[in-house]
Amino acid sequence: MAKKEEKQKKRTMKLSIKEGGAWAVMNGIGDSYISPFALSLGANNFQIGLLSSFPGLISPISQIFGSKLIEKYPRKKIITTAVIFHALMWLSMLVLSLLFWKNIFKDYLPIILIIFYSIYAIFGAVGGPAWFSMMGDIVPEKIRGKYFSRRSRIINLVILLSTLTGAFILDFYKTRGFVLIGFSIIFLIACIARLTSSYLLSKHYEPKLKLERGYYFSFLQFIKKAPHNNFGRFAIYIGLMYFATFIAVPFFAVYMLKDLGFSYTMYMLVTISATVFSLVFMPFLGKLSDKYGNRELLKIGGILIPILPLMWVFSSSPIYLILVPQLTSGLAWASFNLATSNFIYDSVTPQRRPICLTYYNILIGIGTFLGAIVGGLLAQHLTITFMNTLLFIFVISFAARAIVSLIMLPKIKEVRQTEKFDSKDLFNLFIPKKVNIKR
Repeated sequence: MAKKEEKQKKRTMKLSIKEGGAWAVMNGIGDSYISPFALSLGANNFQIGLLSSFPGLISPISQIFGSKLIEKYPRKKIITTAVIFHALMWLSMLVLSLLFWKNIFKDYLPIILIIFYSIYAIFGAVGGPAWFSMMGDIVPEKIRGKYFSRRSRIINLVILLSTLTGAFILDFYKTRGFVLIGFSIIFLIACIARLTSSYLLSKHYEPKLKLERGYYFSFLQFIKKAPHNNFGRFAIYIGLMYFATFIAVPFFAVYMLKDLGFSYTMYMLVTISATVFSLVFMPFLGKLSDKYGNRELLKIGGILIPILPLMWVFSSSPIYLILVPQLTSGLAWASFNLATSNFIYDSVTPQRRPICLTYYNILIGIGTFLGAIVGGLLAQHLTITFMNTLLFIFVISFAARAIVSLIMLPKIKEVRQTEKFDSKDLFNLFIPKKVNIKR
């Protein structure tokens, strides 16, 4: 029985990489273009901020419902059902292109897009706790860093290719005056890709989950205890970092497309260059995580992420943006994201993973919402003459990120036994072990 279960887990780990690839197609050709789509519908800066913030707030709150569903239904059923509705919401975005073309509700379409995209985010989030819990039971602890770094590397490569494909499609139709047809095509592809995800998820093996009495605790209880335990301080740190980050995040697209006048292709080349660099760094980071623990990765991200928006102030050259801020971003966010997901697996018992993930994501959602609202208000109403308004917002985000990391990062401790970090040993992580070849 044990061997059969191990075989099923290995098969599911392979399927999960394929499923991640299908999700990546949707993300690259769909989610990556929501802000440009909103601009095409006539959205202003505040509405762009709201598009980034409100779905980010409402989706983690909906995860409370998703985590409670685990008590009543199999995890795989929750995931596949949520993903089907998640996929179908792309068709509603497609309809907005038709309404704009027909000049129907034209002034209200940005608000309708925010509503539709928020519903889309809810469906995407409901299955999150179940998926996170199930994968935690499937992937062995000792290889999580290696496995999830490999999965992330493949996902990022697919995002890269699908994002470029989306840019070419949009520029093709934009030059002919039919850019909304381009959006309709890429959103249809996103829908099909996510339906493929649902099919692959239905083939996953689901280990049995036993929820012990007393596993549940409320969000209020979590908040009260958060400052006094390691995972709580970690969750607060991530939430605050997202607040500081999203002061600027919604407006990089606006800055490139409006202020710098980039084409969709150039905009995406700059945007996805960070993904390319993360592909280079990810194998090294997976080894670093398994050997030295996730706090070391968190430190790399916590030091580099604050300086990213500041780098945008010094030049608007696409070559500079790709080789300086985006290269740094690839290392910073690859380190940060790999560390945060693995830290939760290491810190929380299997029974409490879904609820802890939910509360963690709620803090991220609150941070994202408030940060994007602050950034949106500044972008809409701030009037300065000494520099570009959006660049000034980037500087504010830099200062906020730096303060958060300086205060919170020292309070977080590693939770599992690891080797002591030695910078001299880093070189060995870049090169493969010697293999004896018999001649």
